[in-house]
Amino acid sequence: MIKKIVNFFREYNSRNDEERRTDRLYAVSAIFDTPNEIMAAASEVSGRGYKKFDAYTPYPVHRLDQAMGIKYPLVGPIAFTGGITGLFLALLMMWWMGSKDYPNIIGGKPFFSLPPSIPITFEGTILLTGFATVVGMLILLNKLPKINSPISDTEFMKRVSSDKFGIVIAADDRMFSETQVTELFRSLGASRIENIYYKPSNLTDKTPIFNRKFIMTLIGVAAIAAIVTYFTLNIVLYQVVPFDWMWKQARINAQSESLFFANKSGMREPVAGTVARGFMPYEYKGLPDSAVRLLANPLPVSKNVIEKGQEKYNIYCSPCHGYFGDGDGRLNDQFPKPPSLHNSKVLNWKDGNIYHVITNGQNVMPSYEGQISRDDRWAIVHYVRVLQRAKNAKDQDLPK
Repeated sequence: MIKKIVNFFREYNSRNDEERRTDRLYAVSAIFDTPNEIMAAASEVSGRGYKKFDAYTPYPVHRLDQAMGIKYPLVGPIAFTGGITGLFLALLMMWWMGSKDYPNIIGGKPFFSLPPSIPITFEGTILLTGFATVVGMLILLNKLPKINSPISDTEFMKRVSSDKFGIVIAADDRMFSETQVTELFRSLGASRIENIYYKPSNLTDKTPIFNRKFIMTLIGVAAIAAIVTYFTLNIVLYQVVPFDWMWKQARINAQSESLFFANKSGMREPVAGTVARGFMPYEYKGLPDSAVRLLANPLPVSKNVIEKGQEKYNIYCSPCHGYFGDGDGRLNDQFPKPPSLHNSKVLNWKDGNIYHVITNGQNVMPSYEGQISRDDRWAIVHYVRVLQRAKNAKDQDLPK
């Protein structure tokens, strides 16, 4: 049975890999490197009047749907409809069972009362909300189970599902012109533009998920998984290998005594004056940045350090401060804008002051001591100096 399953998937994958694409154009795709670029590109494509296009990102990008011109996403109404349906069905079920189908007098309480019905009502609401959202997205919005999209096995999909951002404009859009779309993507700064063509399997209405062999394979895999799970949980863990699921452990409960120590206290305080291994306490913790004294950057200025600082800055700092430190991040006024890193105060700061703000936080900015390691914080300081130098370049900085 297992051999047949393996051979089926090998045959299916090899057939898909060897299938050549036709000459019929499906869409033109473009890849961008940053969230800001995909936001600007989506807004421009939507503004040009294109309707049959889609954007792909490796993680959710806030307000991308609005940039694409989607004013009223259907996910919310679908989820709300499912939730309201679950709420009324749960109340109706409890009213029917308690008042009509099997009424019982319990302590003189009414057959149906709202307060004790709230937990089940909440669970019914959540259940139908989740069910409606999944079914609505899979069938109504994503058009499943039709899973043989021409984009599925392209280099474009590999990149946008990893670390890049992309847009696809379909060839059947009423405004589509291959030349115009390509020129538009070039003008928007796309790093890669690719034409995507249909495969012969994409031109048929047959859905692979309804293939008889595929369904039988799923049934076989489910049966094997059920047998293995049953055998493992009920025989191996309880009979062959005695396993108590950690019910019995050599541990001490909170606030309980321990006979190991002389004072019988199970909860111990750290020895005075000790710190955790690998941890260096920050001596200016909780103090204003003006209190920083003699705090110099221990990292040398090198290409590797600058690149590390750029990487960490783009991850942790750019959402608020922007990629160039101008205070124009990607939060779209959902959070107070930070000051520019190019103002006179920050320009005149020493490296220790910038490091102190990253470590200690300031105003609405929280501390990043727990998220960013000590050396990475100093690397970010070096990269901030690079941004400041680039923004305020002198004559000697320019190539001759």
